[in-house]
Amino acid sequence: MDTMSVNLTPALSASSIADARDDAHAFLGALVPACAAEATGTVVLVVSELVTNALRHSDGTCTLDVTAHPDGIEVAVHDHSPLPPRMRTPDLHGGTGGFGWPMVNRLARTTTVTPQPTGGKTVSALLPR
Repeated sequence: MDTMSVNLTPALSASSIADARDDAHAFLGALVPACAAEATGTVVLVVSELVTNALRHSDGTCTLDVTAHPDGIEVAVHDHSPLPPRMRTPDLHGGTGGFGWPMVNRLARTTTVTPQPTGGKTVSALLPR
Protein backbone atom coordinates (compact mmCIF):
# COMPACT_ATOMS: atom_id res chain seq x y z
CA MET A 1 0.00 0.00 0.00
CA ASP A 2 1.37 3.41 -1.01
CA THR A 3 0.37 6.67 0.70
CA MET A 4 0.92 10.33 -0.11
CA SER A 5 0.25 13.06 2.44
CA VAL A 6 0.24 16.81 1.82
CA ASN A 7 -0.35 19.55 4.39
CA LEU A 8 -2.11 22.54 2.88
CA THR A 9 -1.76 25.50 5.18
CA PRO A 10 -2.34 28.62 3.09
CA ALA A 11 -5.78 30.15 2.97
CA LEU A 12 -8.04 29.12 0.11
CA SER A 13 -6.17 29.85 -3.07
CA ALA A 14 -6.11 28.53 -6.59
CA SER A 15 -2.43 27.63 -6.21
CA SER A 16 -2.91 25.46 -3.10
CA ILE A 17 -5.74 23.56 -4.80
CA ALA A 18 -3.69 23.21 -8.00
CA ASP A 19 -0.73 21.96 -5.93
CA ALA A 20 -2.96 19.30 -4.34
CA ARG A 21 -4.15 18.18 -7.78
CA ASP A 22 -0.58 18.13 -9.14
CA ASP A 23 0.73 16.17 -6.14
CA ALA A 24 -2.08 13.61 -6.43
CA HIS A 25 -1.53 13.26 -10.20
CA ALA A 26 2.22 12.70 -9.69
CA PHE A 27 1.55 10.15 -6.93
CA LEU A 28 -0.88 8.22 -9.11
CA GLY A 29 1.51 8.33 -12.06
CA ALA A 30 4.24 6.67 -10.01
CA LEU A 31 2.11 3.69 -8.94
CA VAL A 32 2.87 0.21 -10.18
CA PRO A 33 0.62 -0.98 -11.62
CA ALA A 34 -0.44 2.40 -12.92
CA CYS A 35 -3.97 3.71 -12.67
CA ALA A 36 -5.97 4.01 -15.85
CA ALA A 37 -6.14 7.55 -17.25
CA GLU A 38 -9.87 7.81 -16.52
CA ALA A 39 -9.39 6.69 -12.91
CA THR A 40 -6.55 9.19 -12.47
CA GLY A 41 -8.74 12.01 -13.78
CA THR A 42 -11.55 11.04 -11.44
CA VAL A 43 -9.25 10.88 -8.39
CA VAL A 44 -7.71 14.27 -9.23
CA LEU A 45 -11.21 15.77 -9.60
CA VAL A 46 -12.25 14.39 -6.20
CA VAL A 47 -9.03 15.73 -4.64
CA SER A 48 -9.83 19.16 -6.06
CA GLU A 49 -13.40 19.13 -4.75
CA LEU A 50 -12.60 17.85 -1.25
CA VAL A 51 -9.63 20.19 -0.77
CA THR A 52 -11.63 23.17 -2.06
CA ASN A 53 -14.47 22.38 0.34
CA ALA A 54 -12.11 21.90 3.30
CA LEU A 55 -10.29 25.17 2.65
CA ARG A 56 -13.51 27.09 1.95
CA HIS A 57 -15.53 25.81 4.90
CA SER A 58 -12.84 25.34 7.56
CA ASP A 59 -10.08 27.62 8.85
CA GLY A 60 -8.08 27.61 5.62
CA THR A 61 -5.91 24.61 6.48
CA CYS A 62 -6.24 20.92 5.75
CA THR A 63 -4.25 17.77 5.20
CA LEU A 64 -4.70 15.60 2.13
CA ASP A 65 -3.89 11.89 2.20
CA VAL A 66 -4.09 9.76 -0.93
CA THR A 67 -3.69 6.03 -0.37
CA ALA A 68 -3.37 3.37 -3.07
CA HIS A 69 -5.05 0.08 -2.21
CA PRO A 70 -4.89 -2.96 -4.52
CA ASP A 71 -8.42 -2.30 -5.82
CA GLY A 72 -8.98 1.39 -5.12
CA ILE A 73 -7.66 4.83 -4.30
CA GLU A 74 -8.67 6.50 -1.05
CA VAL A 75 -8.73 10.29 -0.85
CA ALA A 76 -8.95 11.64 2.71
CA VAL A 77 -9.03 15.31 3.68
CA HIS A 78 -8.68 16.33 7.32
CA ASP A 79 -9.78 19.80 8.44
CA HIS A 80 -10.61 21.64 11.66
CA SER A 81 -14.34 22.20 11.11
CA PRO A 82 -16.72 19.83 12.93
CA LEU A 83 -19.45 20.49 10.35
CA PRO A 84 -19.98 17.68 7.83
CA PRO A 85 -20.44 18.38 4.14
CA ARG A 86 -24.07 18.75 3.18
CA MET A 87 -26.11 18.17 0.10
CA ARG A 88 -27.71 21.32 -1.22
CA THR A 89 -29.35 22.48 -4.38
CA PRO A 90 -26.61 23.65 -6.76
CA ASP A 91 -26.65 27.39 -7.43
CA LEU A 92 -27.02 27.69 -11.19
CA HIS A 93 -26.94 31.49 -11.25
CA GLY A 94 -25.18 32.93 -8.20
CA GLY A 95 -21.91 31.06 -8.37
CA THR A 96 -22.03 29.86 -4.75
CA GLY A 97 -21.50 26.21 -5.61
CA GLY A 98 -23.34 23.17 -4.39
CA PHE A 99 -22.05 20.83 -7.10
CA GLY A 100 -18.97 19.29 -5.45
CA TRP A 101 -20.27 17.06 -2.65
CA PRO A 102 -23.04 15.45 -4.77
CA MET A 103 -20.50 14.84 -7.54
CA VAL A 104 -18.01 13.23 -5.13
CA ASN A 105 -20.77 10.94 -3.85
CA ARG A 106 -21.66 9.88 -7.40
CA LEU A 107 -18.04 9.19 -8.41
CA ALA A 108 -16.93 7.36 -5.26
CA ARG A 109 -17.68 3.78 -4.28
CA THR A 110 -18.16 5.06 -0.75
CA THR A 111 -17.79 8.31 1.15
CA THR A 112 -17.41 8.71 4.89
CA VAL A 113 -17.26 11.63 7.29
CA THR A 114 -15.46 10.83 10.53
CA PRO A 115 -15.45 13.30 13.44
CA GLN A 116 -12.04 13.55 15.09
CA PRO A 117 -11.73 13.34 18.89
CA THR A 118 -9.67 16.53 18.97
CA GLY A 119 -12.18 18.41 16.79
CA GLY A 120 -12.58 18.65 13.09
CA LYS A 121 -13.32 15.81 10.74
CA THR A 122 -11.97 13.59 8.00
CA VAL A 123 -13.87 13.33 4.73
CA SER A 124 -12.90 10.24 2.74
CA ALA A 125 -13.81 8.91 -0.67
CA LEU A 126 -12.89 5.48 -2.01
CA LEU A 127 -12.57 5.45 -5.78
CA PRO A 128 -11.96 2.72 -8.33
CA ARG A 129 -8.35 2.17 -9.35
